[in-house]
Amino acid sequence: MNDFHGTNNGQNGGGVVPTHYFSLNGGAPQLVAGAVVEEALVCISVDSQELATFMCSPRDLEWLALGFLYNEGLIGGLADVRHLHRSKRSTCVDVWLHTPAGETPRELPQRKIITAGCGGGITFDDLSQQHAPLTSNLQVDPALLAELMRQTHLGATLYQQARGIHTATLAEGSAILLQVEDVGRHNCLDKLAGAALQQGVATRDRVILSSGRISSEMLNKARRLEVPIVCSRTSPTSLSVALAEAWNMTLVAYVRQDRMRVYTHPERLLGLADSVRSSDE
Repeated sequence: MNDFHGTNNGQNGGGVVPTHYFSLNGGAPQLVAGAVVEEALVCISVDSQELATFMCSPRDLEWLALGFLYNEGLIGGLADVRHLHRSKRSTCVDVWLHTPAGETPRELPQRKIITAGCGGGITFDDLSQQHAPLTSNLQVDPALLAELMRQTHLGATLYQQARGIHTATLAEGSAILLQVEDVGRHNCLDKLAGAALQQGVATRDRVILSSGRISSEMLNKARRLEVPIVCSRTSPTSLSVALAEAWNMTLVAYVRQDRMRVYTHPERLLGLADSVRSSDE
């Protein structure tokens, strides 16, 4: 029986901080009341051992903690979590895991890999390891991906208020199932994973859309979630393209209203099958 309980209420924390700035736009300087996105240092500990420290947006921290542990393979689901607690000042998330009777608590990984994420992401996974190719029959219309990216942009509430923040969504068909925001694009994928765990949302055969660059650690997280199509408004990296090709994942970048670049496995996009066959001949 899983007796996990936590304190997540979804949108905890404001996410933006009021500020004033001078606007210079060809005329006299104007003092403007505005906002900037909030950034904080947050620690995640497991069984009273400090695991990792993040530069992140201090909201949805339970999702961040759960998703990070899941994406790193330290938990397989909520059944592995006994208790989760966010400190009153949202500077730390403490997670306690179930330890089977007669066994000692699991040893946490010590080797950290600083990734190309905003502010320096952290992973314990060897990004060169070969996951099995992902099996999926999912196919989508390119126009649908463009519409989902438009919805992703419009649904980014903190971005609309202050700019300077990333967002990511999990979609099925024409519906956005989950949306999160964070100053770190890699943190967004951890928050998506944590939200999916807590809300019981399946991630396999869905689509992930991100406002940020798709680097190797982000593709690794998407593979952990068994998502066959990953889209970005900006660029991929060389390693993410290589991994997507090897793991049978479709990587789409620079998604705009009427254009996009499909880097790997274009056969999942309707209307591209003939082009793929022609290029192979």
